Amino acid sequence: MADPVLVFDLDGTLIHSAAEIHGVARDVLAQEGLPELSYPLITSFVGNGLPTLVARILAHVGLPTSGEQHHRMVERFENIYQQRFDLTSLYPGVEAMLADLSTRYRLAICTNKPQAPTRAVLAHFGLTDRFAVVIGGDTLPRRKPDPLPLLQAIRDSGGGAAIFVGDSEVDAETARNAQIPFALFTGGYRKSAPEALGAQWIFDHHDDFRP
Repeated sequence: MADPVLVFDLDGTLIHSAAEIHGVARDVLAQEGLPELSYPLITSFVGNGLPTLVARILAHVGLPTSGEQHHRMVERFENIYQQRFDLTSLYPGVEAMLADLSTRYRLAICTNKPQAPTRAVLAHFGLTDRFAVVIGGDTLPRRKPDPLPLLQAIRDSGGGAAIFVGDSEVDAETARNAQIPFALFTGGYRKSAPEALGAQWIFDHHDDFRP
């Protein structure tokens, strides 16, 4: 029997990237002649993919959330984001956790981050070979919390039993929609109490997650 599939979210689950996202947002806003927005505000916009993040920024400053400016800002954001990693870090224990779990699970990524920055950051941290399957926010026509990306990650990994590991309400909803067991890392970007997200596993440090 094949090993089960363990599918990971990325931002807020394996990497702490909120400061990087805020820094890139600051640069893109400056290029557009728009005011800088605070770190907590930008972090609150994270989770539903880059186009939604940019749309939320535009809505906050009172501008149209679609159209030419939105498209331009998304493109600028992605171009910068896949080349800059100085404010991004792995959460403590991630490398050891992945090394251990890879002996018992097939590992995959399912994130709302676009595919190019996802692969760039995995390469930056030397994690490319850990994941045979990487599904980004622009890989398929729909993104999380739609179950399609998660189910596709599982299918592309060979199918079978699976667990989804994430940090947020979006991830919890994705797991519910896909009817897949959910593991919650509490150190990410969620807003709700951990107990409210229906996780079968809840862990505060990656050293403690061994399903």
